[in-house]
Amino acid sequence: MTSLLGLSNNISYFTIPLALALALGPRFYSGLAGPGKKLFDRQNPREFSETLKKADLDERLRGRLLRAEACSANGFEALPLYAAAVTAANSAGISAPVMNFLSISWLASRVLYTYVYVWHQEREKLAQDQAPLRFKVWAVGAVICMSMFVLAGLKVQP
Repeated sequence: MTSLLGLSNNISYFTIPLALALALGPRFYSGLAGPGKKLFDRQNPREFSETLKKADLDERLRGRLLRAEACSANGFEALPLYAAAVTAANSAGISAPVMNFLSISWLASRVLYTYVYVWHQEREKLAQDQAPLRFKVWAVGAVICMSMFVLAGLKVQP
C-alpha cells in the first residue's frame, strides 16, 4: 500500500516547508488577503494585532482575526520543534513509512489546530474545568514530535 501511494520513499523532510506554509496560512487569512487586509501595515507587521484591537470591526470578526494571528505565531513557535524532531528521527534511521506517517499526521494536526483555533473556538462553550479542543489538538501534535524524539533515542541505544 505504501508503494502504491509512493510513500515507500521518505517524504518527511519535505513536510518541513509545508509546516512553514501552514504557519503562514492564518496570517494570510487575517491580514494579507482576508478581511483584515485594509488594516495590515506591511511596514509594521508586528503591530497588526494592536491595530485589530483598536479597529472598528464586528466583535466576532475581530476575535477571529486575532485568533488567526495567534495561531500563526503558534505555528512559528512549533516549527523549530517539529523540524528538530524530523531531523533527529531521520538521523537515527527511523524507517520511511514510520516517518511518513508521523510527519503527515503532524501536518494534519496543524491543519485541524488552525481550523479549531480560528473558526471553531468562537462556538465552543466550555465548563470551567474543561480543556479547550484547541489544546487537545495541539497536544496531539506535541505527542507526535515527542514520539519522533523517543523513537530516535531508542534507535541509537546500543
